[in-house]
Amino acid sequence: MASIYDLKPKFQALLRPACAALARAGVTANQVTLAAFALSIAHGAWIAASAGAPVALWLLPLTLFIRMALNAIDGMLAREFDQKSKLGAILNELTDVLADTALYLPFAFIAGVEPTLVVAVVLLGVVAEMTGVIGVQIGASRRYDGPFGKSDRAVFFGGFALLLAFGVAPGLWSDVVLAFAAALGLATIVNRARCALKEIRDAGR
Repeated sequence: MASIYDLKPKFQALLRPACAALARAGVTANQVTLAAFALSIAHGAWIAASAGAPVALWLLPLTLFIRMALNAIDGMLAREFDQKSKLGAILNELTDVLADTALYLPFAFIAGVEPTLVVAVVLLGVVAEMTGVIGVQIGASRRYDGPFGKSDRAVFFGGFALLLAFGVAPGLWSDVVLAFAAALGLATIVNRARCALKEIRDAGR
């Protein structure tokens, strides 16, 4: 299934000059990973503390874009500048899941938004990433299959935040789109598991 993640190579190409400049400056992949995590925690706390203040929602897409850029850069620093490490692999997976939780769970504090649906979308996102990692455990690659991977969730919540910031009152429409997002999350879990098993079968393992 298609995913925004498929655009990652083109995005990385645009970021490569900045990545090279950071490497020359002595910035490490793990430092970039932690910077993206800190940014996510700070913005999520802002949304929660303000119960979804318009300015916090307006700026969420920018934070998500910066986070996506930093996540791409830390991967390139690791692969292309010989900075791969076991600690880096752990930080990359853990901070991604924790950052998603920190940024999206605070939507449950916004008046009119159904909190159980927000929690469901977040939890299914966590399980989807866990399913992707399990691919490695059973002998496949780390699976990033869609339709609702990390980048897709970022676009979804960024758009959702903008609608609320524009003053669109949550109600039936927000319940429907959150339920749809939850369904996409479930489909992603199934698809990643299926693709991991297919990869193993095709490889004859």
